[in-house]
Amino acid sequence: MYIIITLRSLLWILTSLIATLLMVSSLLSPHWLIGTTQLTTLNDVENLTYTPTIGVYAKCGKPLRESDPRSSSCVTLAVRGLATESSIFPNLWKASTVFICIGLIIMSMTVTSSLASCCFQSIFRKSIFTVSGAIQAIAGIFYILGIMLYPMGWSVPKVQQLCGRDASPFYPGNCTIGSGLYTAVLATVLTLVSACTSLYAEKSTSSDKVQDHISEGQTLICLP
Repeated sequence: MYIIITLRSLLWILTSLIATLLMVSSLLSPHWLIGTTQLTTLNDVENLTYTPTIGVYAKCGKPLRESDPRSSSCVTLAVRGLATESSIFPNLWKASTVFICIGLIIMSMTVTSSLASCCFQSIFRKSIFTVSGAIQAIAGIFYILGIMLYPMGWSVPKVQQLCGRDASPFYPGNCTIGSGLYTAVLATVLTLVSACTSLYAEKSTSSDKVQDHISEGQTLICLP
């Protein structure tokens, strides 16, 4: 068994891993839409300001009496999973969550295959790089569908309560777009970049230099 590591294959592995971790962070983030600053009274004495936010899977509202008064209370929208009422967890966001989760499952598989590519360059007589790259492109498509479905649901009452009645599909009204949505877009871009990088990783691990090292009997091959 040969262990082959090149700069391009290492770049592919890192890009795949970072893209996956960013999308996980984005999915769990409640900061996709950020509302206007609100004022509330805690313990009937102290006036506090907080900023409500809502994501594709979670939201943050006013502080609870038992919690840190300086922080918002964050909860999941999917209290009962996909069976949660649409007034709480809009159907478009359920679909968005499903598409993103499918993409994450696919990307998790390709992260594993990218790590395995250091030892195995083919799977079922097919290049592990090209197969994984094609699958990553499919994951990117699922990400795009999931991200596009989220702003399509901005006309639901839950968003209009946060962002005003002017909120409509692809128009956030009085809200601003938060870091969660930007992170999802970045993760999608990195996923597509990773799919392209897999082609260069394949070329680098099957180059003449690698074959020369194999001919010399080396089992651990590291090349720039």
